[in-house]
Amino acid sequence: MARKVTTRRKLVMTAIAWVLGMMIFFPILWTFLTSFKTEADAIASPPQFLFFHWTLENYHEVQSRSDYFKHFSNSVIISFGSTLIGLIIAIPSAWAMAFAPTKKTKDILMWMLSTKMMPPVGALIPIYLLFQSTGLLDSRIGLVMVLTLINLPIIVWMLYTYFKEIPGEILEAARMDGASLMKEIAYVLTPMAVPGIASTLLLNIILAWNEAFWTLNLTASKAAPLTTFIASYSSPEGLFYAKLSAASTMAIAPILILGWFSQKQLVRGLTFGAVK
Repeated sequence: MARKVTTRRKLVMTAIAWVLGMMIFFPILWTFLTSFKTEADAIASPPQFLFFHWTLENYHEVQSRSDYFKHFSNSVIISFGSTLIGLIIAIPSAWAMAFAPTKKTKDILMWMLSTKMMPPVGALIPIYLLFQSTGLLDSRIGLVMVLTLINLPIIVWMLYTYFKEIPGEILEAARMDGASLMKEIAYVLTPMAVPGIASTLLLNIILAWNEAFWTLNLTASKAAPLTTFIASYSSPEGLFYAKLSAASTMAIAPILILGWFSQKQLVRGLTFGAVK
């Protein structure tokens, strides 16, 4: 028998959810508001929330000083490219681990996950020297390769979890009907796991878009994405909070819009297979 949820409990949980949501959203809101302030208003004490002189000067200066659209296109190519290549590699890998497991499958999965536990700086010097010697330093191809390898364990793990929820009998029926391995993956498995694949795609685009460590250390100007664009407003002369906030707002706006329009698909995919 299901436990009855009282109106009071609903109100309390709703209030808690709103408070937590506002706490998470407030830094983004503050950054957005600061981007419309003058530098004097940005460092004013006490802080000014709404009643200040609104200006677009910071956005004009940011665009005139830095080529925003060049950094934006680099971010799009790097994040989408690394995620798509990761999916192409991970879908067959996750299929093999979910439907043709061996005694070493769990060990391989744990080994893949363990690679995410190593501090990135531990691999920076060899990767930097390798990129320098092969001409991949400050290139989109190099960053796509690095971010693909970095996020590949997460992609495989997520897809493996989704694929495990699909009945193996369906794939066996496809084999009995004469489907080859590639047709089984492309025309039977993949369409059934679309919610899970979509959520994996969206989550890894966000991770690649927000990646700062590798982009700051492996790029200079040609392949610099929006994370480098933001970091350029931290100078030895000090932090210019209004301009930094404008650059941050311009950098996070595209991914926020993407997340907003795809939130239903993301939630559906993250809960895929959770309820039988």
